[in-house]
Amino acid sequence: MSVINEEENIHILGRLSRVGLLATVVLALLSVVAVVTGTTSAGKLVGISWVAFLAMALGVPLGARTGTESAGALVWGYGLAAGAMVTSAAVFLVPQAIGQHPQWGGFGVAFGLLAGFASHTVGHRLSHMDLPMDRTVAELTAHAFSAGAIIGIIYGNMPELGALLGLAIVSHKGPAGYAAARRLTNNGRDPSILLLPATGVGIAGLLSSMIALPASGLVRGLVFGFAAGVFLHVAMDFLPRCELGSEIHSLLSTSGDAHELLDRLRVHAVASTSIGGLVVLLAWLVIA
Repeated sequence: MSVINEEENIHILGRLSRVGLLATVVLALLSVVAVVTGTTSAGKLVGISWVAFLAMALGVPLGARTGTESAGALVWGYGLAAGAMVTSAAVFLVPQAIGQHPQWGGFGVAFGLLAGFASHTVGHRLSHMDLPMDRTVAELTAHAFSAGAIIGIIYGNMPELGALLGLAIVSHKGPAGYAAARRLTNNGRDPSILLLPATGVGIAGLLSSMIALPASGLVRGLVFGFAAGVFLHVAMDFLPRCELGSEIHSLLSTSGDAHELLDRLRVHAVASTSIGGLVVLLAWLVIA
């Protein structure tokens, strides 16, 4: 029975890995089409798409290596990304939403935050289903494609937005790929399947950028606000939590006092998130 299961797992992993490679080819083709069409936002979206892809792809081999120091690396990776995302969403998206329509923009932010919270319940439900792929990969893929769709709509309808917003939003792809690769490797699975969610932002973003929103301030305020709320939720979800039973705690392999180590990592968490926000501020000051 164990031999059959092993053969089935190898077959499934091989098929999923090919899906990842196919998704990479699709992203490359869409990038070429976007550059050829020469729309105002095409260059920015192509750049953001490939930064997201490379960030997750490069995080995979790092995550495949486990060790005591991986907890600190994950804290800094998550913290820098979360700080950059919170700052970017608050500075670049929230004002755009409120500027389109003060009330409906605010409702959009609220709905986006609540939708992000509800997505955890959906993800939990999916974990009880017999999915054709690993749960972690399924959740990352769904998240990448939904985030990409929002990014595409935003840049497609507001081409004057700078690339800094998109780059800050996808900054979490590196630590996410690192953590996912570590889980897959520890479970005896091939982490190369992460090529699939790595392409999600680009594929969905380049396709959704073709959607033109109505000129109504109400609709635009609601959409941009929803986007801001979703990205704020994702950013807060990536805030490094150094508690007993947390993902950070599970990475600690020590016989000493876990509370003392977690207290030390909490300081690193605060420092990393602060630096992530300051990096966006400094980049904005340079560009402005």
